[in-house]
Amino acid sequence: MTPPRIPPTPVPPGGVSSQDLEYVHSHRPILTQEGLATWYSAPYKGRRAANGEVFDDRALTAAHRTLPMGSLVVVTNLKTGQSAAMRITDRGPFVEDRILDLTIASAKATGVYRAGLVRVRLDVYEAPKPINSGGRWCVQIGAFHSEHKAKKLKSQLQSKYPDANVIEFPGQDSYWVRIRPQGDNREEAELIARRVRPAEGDAFLTRLD
Repeated sequence: MTPPRIPPTPVPPGGVSSQDLEYVHSHRPILTQEGLATWYSAPYKGRRAANGEVFDDRALTAAHRTLPMGSLVVVTNLKTGQSAAMRITDRGPFVEDRILDLTIASAKATGVYRAGLVRVRLDVYEAPKPINSGGRWCVQIGAFHSEHKAKKLKSQLQSKYPDANVIEFPGQDSYWVRIRPQGDNREEAELIARRVRPAEGDAFLTRLD
């Protein structure tokens, strides 16, 4: 059964608006994380980000695995002190120990672009949905270098979780498997993420909305 579609989450042109900047200056963060950030670009022109809009290297946006889509955040380079406000519009990074993938514009604004990989502080100022409850969730598994291994895991998951939606799809020079439990339930997704032991890569709990 095809799961319900995730509606698009539009963001202001360029990623953030003047009202967003005013909000950041007049409020305190509601959540803070620290970790590694890097930057990325679309593999092809016209590729849509996970929020449903066309990916734009020039926009102040970023990818995060679990924050609600459209969250307003400030990213600070802990080495240089450079910081910038941006919106979460995509999902990733699907690499262990990294918390953010930045667009080229966001990476240049925070001093991440030339360094490539930088420790940052992520301050969340606004989220359109609750961060710690609800939401629609999946588990993304990979990356697989072998399409055969990805398809084998897909088959195993379909047998073990017959009520879930399981797809296998190609990435950049790799293959991925994504499983959406019935109802996109977070607790069920967390359970799957803990149980899955892929032959290659890792299992990443990922928010869809």
